[in-house]
Amino acid sequence: MKKSYLLNFLFIILCSLFNAQTISFISEKTGQPLPKVVVFGKDGNILATSDIDGNIEKSSVTPDQEKFQLVYDNIAIAKLSYDEINKDVVKLNDRVKDIEAVVIKNNKPAKYVLVKGNFNAYLTVNGKLNCYLDGIATYVFDNKTKKLKSTNVQQYRVFRLENPSTDRKQTGLLDYNAFLDLPQLPNVGNIDEYKNRKATIKELKGKTKDEIEISGSALQQKEMALFGYRLYDIKALFNHSYEKDSKKTLRDFLESNEIGYIKFKHKSEPDYNQLISYKNFYPTELDFSDDNDVEGTVKLNKNYSNYSSNYWQEPSFPNMQLIFSSFFKDDLKEKENKK
Repeated sequence: MKKSYLLNFLFIILCSLFNAQTISFISEKTGQPLPKVVVFGKDGNILATSDIDGNIEKSSVTPDQEKFQLVYDNIAIAKLSYDEINKDVVKLNDRVKDIEAVVIKNNKPAKYVLVKGNFNAYLTVNGKLNCYLDGIATYVFDNKTKKLKSTNVQQYRVFRLENPSTDRKQTGLLDYNAFLDLPQLPNVGNIDEYKNRKATIKELKGKTKDEIEISGSALQQKEMALFGYRLYDIKALFNHSYEKDSKKTLRDFLESNEIGYIKFKHKSEPDYNQLISYKNFYPTELDFSDDNDVEGTVKLNKNYSNYSSNYWQEPSFPNMQLIFSSFFKDDLKEKENKK
């Protein structure tokens, strides 16, 4: 009996020590964890993004940052001081907008499922924004297998560094627009495919939606050499959202978010740079069709923008560029619209 009490006591202490290392963001209305809360420092650097349990590492926020801006669903929801954020639990007002209903245009059985929606993608180097992309795209899936057949961009904007370094040995100052892309969404219509792979899967059943988080990693113990560069500590995290208590099919699909981490440097550099890519997609329309051609498809060329309407001004559009521009002003320039 004494041994049992001792083990329980030790377990409580260990849990307390572990919990003290994280900050948990929760909804002040529902009391549930808030995944995908992005924490900006005073200089606009992204310091952390909360996981499916609503957690970030306490070590990611430091007193010298003074003020922290929190962004949820692409909208700034709070500005906190160090004392306000440096707690075990931080309650946030998350319901700043309602979940937009996906419009189903055709409900008849067909060969393909076309999912149209809004996207944004951006990359940071050591926390600072390096490049940004957003627009409208349509994903085409095989209706039988749920496999992705094609990704079709219809409009987009590109923002890139004004004067990037041309010295390939200064990897912290390069333009990484080659990493800009849309979410891949290979198994978003058949989530069970992930269970057959070596990945960590977590699920969060919320008040309004269900979320699935899939994560994996590589090169955790040893770096890889490639053409004079070094790669290390690669991690990927996928978060797919579906209608609450649904079968998690394409018809139930609400949102996809991908975060990729990699440490990168030239062999002559003493320290690694932390590169983090963010890719997000928000469905707006779902159509069933026997034709997989998508009207208005354009080629994604990151040397220029290509749009025919000011789509980013729509209230429901995930315009993260507004958040970034409040920090970086003219550091990034939009590429010329060649439409």
